[in-house]
Amino acid sequence: MALKKVLTIAGSDTSAGAGMQADLKTFQELDTYGMVALAAVVTMDPKTWSHDVTPLPFELFNKQLETAISIGPDAVKTGMLGSEEIIKRAGEAFTESGAKYFVVDPVMVCKGEDEVLNPGNTDAMIKYLLPKATVTTPNLFEAGQLSGLGTLKSIDDMKKAAKIIYDQGAENVVIKGGKALDQEKSYDLYYDGDKYYQLTTDMFQQSYNHGAGCTFAAATTANLANGQSPKDAVVNAKAFVASAIKHGWKMNDFVGPVDHGAYNRIEKIDVDVKEV
Repeated sequence: MALKKVLTIAGSDTSAGAGMQADLKTFQELDTYGMVALAAVVTMDPKTWSHDVTPLPFELFNKQLETAISIGPDAVKTGMLGSEEIIKRAGEAFTESGAKYFVVDPVMVCKGEDEVLNPGNTDAMIKYLLPKATVTTPNLFEAGQLSGLGTLKSIDDMKKAAKIIYDQGAENVVIKGGKALDQEKSYDLYYDGDKYYQLTTDMFQQSYNHGAGCTFAAATTANLANGQSPKDAVVNAKAFVASAIKHGWKMNDFVGPVDHGAYNRIEKIDVDVKEV
């Protein structure tokens, strides 16, 4: 049987732990056929590991989309999108593709950085992407920006933000709380417009977690393409990325990526799901 086709519209992480490299590894592990339309290239200073984001020319970006759309993706995911123009085009491309599922990972900063790459991108995501999203997967910072609530410090804060983001058009919202809320457990919040669910795993080492957010969104996309419900797709994506984080490894003195093959090769992590 032919594999489901999944397109990521994202940036390239030259260190290959995050970005489209993480997406493709995840798609492969979850039995889907991954394609890429590259929006930007992220490079790092070897001495300090500070990030430099270089957008690709819009014409080249658009040619990639035309190629991928002609193949007929079953699901589309977004990652780092370098400009408002590219964000708008990504939303249009999903509609033109005829894909059934759209996962919006609203990437706003590079790991290790603390300023929004382009503040206008937040408004563009709200306008052009969220109304089409099957699932959106912001972390706490991104959810605070999208909702206008600022810093989220509790499950109740996450619930308020999820409701606002849902009202902006996303069919399902999952806010990644991760290590920020508790030192012993990893909490995410899933909202489908009706009920809130807290998704919990043990907290694993956090030193080597580069690419965790991209991997989570990519796993959600692949699971949707393979026919899972949005809730199941998200829960199973959390299990996938928990295994990847637990078995992350040191790359150099600055960064350690998650292990994208851990879920299939080493162990599957249980996720506790409860309504809150």
